[in-house]
Amino acid sequence: MGWGELFALASALVWALAVILFRRSGETLPAFELNLFKNFFGLVLLVPTILLVDGLKLPDFTATELLLVFVSGLIGIAVADTWYLKALNMMGASRTGIVSSLFSPFVILLSAVFLGERLVPWQWLGFLLVMSGVLLVTWRTRRSAVDAADVKKGVLYGVGAVFMMAAGVVMVKEILETRSFLWTVELRVVGGVGGMLVYILVSRQWQNVKRNFSQPQPWGTVMFASFLGAYFALLLWLAGYKLIDASVASILNETNVSFIVFLAWLMLGEQITRRKLVGLGLTLGGVIIMMLV
Repeated sequence: MGWGELFALASALVWALAVILFRRSGETLPAFELNLFKNFFGLVLLVPTILLVDGLKLPDFTATELLLVFVSGLIGIAVADTWYLKALNMMGASRTGIVSSLFSPFVILLSAVFLGERLVPWQWLGFLLVMSGVLLVTWRTRRSAVDAADVKKGVLYGVGAVFMMAAGVVMVKEILETRSFLWTVELRVVGGVGGMLVYILVSRQWQNVKRNFSQPQPWGTVMFASFLGAYFALLLWLAGYKLIDASVASILNETNVSFIVFLAWLMLGEQITRRKLVGLGLTLGGVIIMMLV
């Protein structure tokens, strides 16, 4: 195993650990405030990294590119991440992790619609396998440890979040390929944080947000999770994509679902049922099929 494969697997593991810690943090800090802190923390950490790697010069983004990057951050970070954290709180880490397997299929489908990329029959089969796996682990059961209504709402939030994440990535795909990756990521986060601050002002929620931040919170856990999820996992992901083929890196990154299910059992006490294992197998199999063809 080379460094590229190691970085890709490490990014999946680090993100999975961040998801587990966000699950714990979400027990006391609402999803919106948690997302706001996470993104602002990542925004600050990326600044010295960009200065070290790219220097002070700002890439020559056009006005259209800047608009796309900011809108991508608005829907893919401000809204999508908040919904993802809501799903995490509602139905647990393992179910949310498996629902997040829809990311790659959504990216492929949206790329086919907006970027002219063609879907082959095997990719449709992979998409159906992923959907089957998601439905299997979220279908209502009498012995479910999570309330059925919470699972239903969590699935809606989770699927919506993953779809918007995919849409945000597809929007800036060409920009990511032609401009500085780190600068593009930083500007996307600026768009996400800026959108959340505008929402707070327009909806007059500043006092509620301030009150939630002023209450006792597990700030050590929140900061560590934000460091892992909004910064460290991103850098490992980037290193993997630079050193090995993108298709190989993507498949290795999808192992985060397995890591999340395992860590949810180990750290949160969530059960690993036969239903979850079968659903996990279907989703991972579907993702591999879609990425290999």
